[in-house]
Amino acid sequence: MNETVTTDITTREIARLLEAGDTQTLAEELRHEHAADIVAMIEDMSVEDMAKVLLCLDEHRQATVFGYFDHETQVDLAEALDRKDMARIFGAMAHDERADLFAELTEEQKNALLPGLAQAEREDMRKLAAYPEGTVGSVMTSDYATLSPVMKAAEAIEHLRKVAPDSETIYHSYVIDEERKLLGTVALRDLMIARDTATVAEIMRQEPPFIRAEDDRAVAVELIRKYDVLALPVINGGDRLAGIVTYDDAMDVAQEEETEAFTKTSAVSGLGSSMLDASTGLLYRKRIPWLLILVFGNIFSGAGIAFFEDTIAAHVALVFFLPLLIDSGGNAGSQSATLMVRALATGDVRMSDWGRMLGRELGVAAALGATMAVAVSSIGFLRGGADIALVVSLTMVMIVIVGSLIGMMLPFLLSKFKFDPATASAPLVTSIADATGVLIYFAMATWILGIAAG
Repeated sequence: MNETVTTDITTREIARLLEAGDTQTLAEELRHEHAADIVAMIEDMSVEDMAKVLLCLDEHRQATVFGYFDHETQVDLAEALDRKDMARIFGAMAHDERADLFAELTEEQKNALLPGLAQAEREDMRKLAAYPEGTVGSVMTSDYATLSPVMKAAEAIEHLRKVAPDSETIYHSYVIDEERKLLGTVALRDLMIARDTATVAEIMRQEPPFIRAEDDRAVAVELIRKYDVLALPVINGGDRLAGIVTYDDAMDVAQEEETEAFTKTSAVSGLGSSMLDASTGLLYRKRIPWLLILVFGNIFSGAGIAFFEDTIAAHVALVFFLPLLIDSGGNAGSQSATLMVRALATGDVRMSDWGRMLGRELGVAAALGATMAVAVSSIGFLRGGADIALVVSLTMVMIVIVGSLIGMMLPFLLSKFKFDPATASAPLVTSIADATGVLIYFAMATWILGIAAG
């Protein structure tokens, strides 16, 4: 039977206990609360009150709760907390989270914090923080368990008992030689069912999947999904084990990548903060560049209309169908671009698949255009007669095909020149398809109606 987990203390009660200075009762009330629930209850308080609540908890819980705050709040708390308190929390945090926060602190905050940390912690944090943003090294952790290949199974299990409190995961351990080169991985389950005298070398899985620290972090997400592992070993430039990327960290990366790709498809660059916290100025700066580019891009549509003024003046009925046809091409292109950007991002489609995808998209677009042409042909006949119906129908087919091919090819083209395919945003595709659609429509009308008039 499933039970719903509820909290026994409310935000109002926490505030009341803080005001009364009864931190002992507050600590007891929060003792059984999940760290995520504690953060949810106090995240709207002042930084000073959040710091007081944090210090009511025991050392391990302080680090756990601190890790659930967003980075901006963590930085604010780092400023509000006493240097010794912050150093203690830092020392108990997960290695990768500690390095991420350290990278966001000011030089003054770093200099104040470092003396309170042990030498090993300082070196570990500096090493992890040194990797460039966006690389695997920037998201890996050094909290992992290693084993020697000559260890017996019973020895290995006893060793894991000792290192478990300081390891991100012990479900998989990493077998290394004297030079820290990766030899294989061992699952905890395999160790437990093996005979006590079996060596780790006999039990381990040789040549496990791995990733290099300088690789793009998105590659780690792909490999963890592909091999369905809880963690992926990370190798440095000297082919030595440098750390691991865990499944939960990979999912955080995937969420960030998807958010970034989503904003780009709307022609908005990454905000770097939550939508709620973003200022009016920041939102303006992030949105205006592409809007200005697209405004001037749409001038081509106006120029196309101006070029065919005589055709429009002679057949005013053509104007009625202009928004309908142009929007159809833009919509078809946006659909195609969205599908292709997603396929490229997930690895379902690669650059070598360009020709195959082109042929398929051409067939699909032709079928879509023909269906939509049938739908609008009767309206064309009623509004302008058989000639207008023919123009509208043929144009619909052509515009949908061209719009779809633009939407499909643009992500490939951007990838070819090492640009982010997500930049092939819906507004960009729509603007290109609009200008192209105007030329196709009125060129088709001039040709067909000219023949009919002749």
